[in-house]
Amino acid sequence: MTKPTSEKECRPEVRVGVFDRPSMERAEQKTENDTPVRDKETLPAVSGTSGWSNAIRWVTQGGLTVLDQGLISGSNFVIGIMLARWLPQEQYGASAVALAALLLLLMLYISLFLEPQAVFGASAYRDCLRGYLKALLKLHFGVTFLMFLALCASAEVAFKLHQPGGLPGALFGVAVAAPCILLFWLARRTSYLVFSVAVPLCGSVIYCALTLTGLYVAKKFDLLSPMSALLLMGLGGVGAGTFLFAYLKLRLPRTGEAPSVRDAWRRHWGYGRWALATAVVMWVPWNIFYPLLSSLSGMSQAGELKALMNFTAPVLQTYGAFSSLLLPYSVRVAAREGSAGTYAVTRRVTFLCTAGAIVYWAPLLLFKKSAFQLLYSGNYSEVAYLLPVVALASVAWSAFYGIANALRALLSPASVFAAVLVSSCVSVAVGVPAAWAVGISGVVWSIALSEALAFVVAWVLLRRKLREASDALPAATELSASS
Repeated sequence: MTKPTSEKECRPEVRVGVFDRPSMERAEQKTENDTPVRDKETLPAVSGTSGWSNAIRWVTQGGLTVLDQGLISGSNFVIGIMLARWLPQEQYGASAVALAALLLLLMLYISLFLEPQAVFGASAYRDCLRGYLKALLKLHFGVTFLMFLALCASAEVAFKLHQPGGLPGALFGVAVAAPCILLFWLARRTSYLVFSVAVPLCGSVIYCALTLTGLYVAKKFDLLSPMSALLLMGLGGVGAGTFLFAYLKLRLPRTGEAPSVRDAWRRHWGYGRWALATAVVMWVPWNIFYPLLSSLSGMSQAGELKALMNFTAPVLQTYGAFSSLLLPYSVRVAAREGSAGTYAVTRRVTFLCTAGAIVYWAPLLLFKKSAFQLLYSGNYSEVAYLLPVVALASVAWSAFYGIANALRALLSPASVFAAVLVSSCVSVAVGVPAAWAVGISGVVWSIALSEALAFVVAWVLLRRKLREASDALPAATELSASS
């Protein structure tokens, strides 16, 4: 007789995919015949008024989720545009380098903290969320303290090397702001586990209001700099995080035995290590060239590259907001319909993502001079000719996003990592000598090449996965029948 699993231990992980469909069907039959499933009590009705009200509720929740993400992404996008308008090119280049470092820290934090929290907070630790959050807070302060020390050391090195454009101050601003912003993201993700979307949405409104108001005040009193802009982002994180943690303290139930910090970290590391590796190599093609250009050609060229890449932000952030909806849907299709269904949904998602990017870029390319005039008050118009190449890179990334979604649905994050690793290595191998030889145009072309290559490699790996799955399914069915 099997020993029962305690509440503190993680429930068995059921990996659902196209490779184990016969066994999955037997498990479903056993569950339905032998053991009542608790979640069935809360499933929505499928007909009548209840079905319509449930559909309306999910549409509302989905819309609020997109609005919540849009407030965060939109405020950061506006900050980038305002800095480009108000700061000298050299200082904007320094802020671009600092923001690239902040983005890397955020991607690492999402991989090791937020994505695993979404999984374990709804499964292994769902009965002890208050204790689980305390363990994560201890891990947060330990990890962000190391980040703070590393960034302060980087700021000191930049100061000793007399880096221009206020880069030492910008790096120090990241050192102070990053722990505050990441703490807000932790509170926001915890709120999603417990409450409706309205609660984290309130936190996002506070972040947006504090950051943008502070930016306007700093400009009015002539206090705006790369460091002050980053400190204002940290202020927004402190205000929003304080609100959400106060609400969590009042409403989180005091149930269950709290997990140890070691147990929480072990689970998070086991889940997030592939995502961590993928995040690092995904950061490379779009961000590694900011410090490279600043060292080769000066801070002003880093600012020009950032001004170009700002145009890609709406596409990246929109698809990022929809990832929480697309991935579960693709997983269900893969489990229910096998290889044929996965291939069909991949074509639809990839087509919609690519078409959406083309629709976004078409008017921008037609009126690129007007777009630069509108966003940057005429600044950076000397690099407007490179916008079609940036658009090509964005469209290729959008196509890759659809393929990567399918690979994740097939429980193959290693394939996503392999595709991104190949493209990032090519981007660095081509981009570094191109940046030295021709400057920013070589960098932009290397980014476009790397994104196109990532799509091709991911497509080849997906076809291989689907072919293996279709070959394995008949064999598994015959084995099941013979037994």
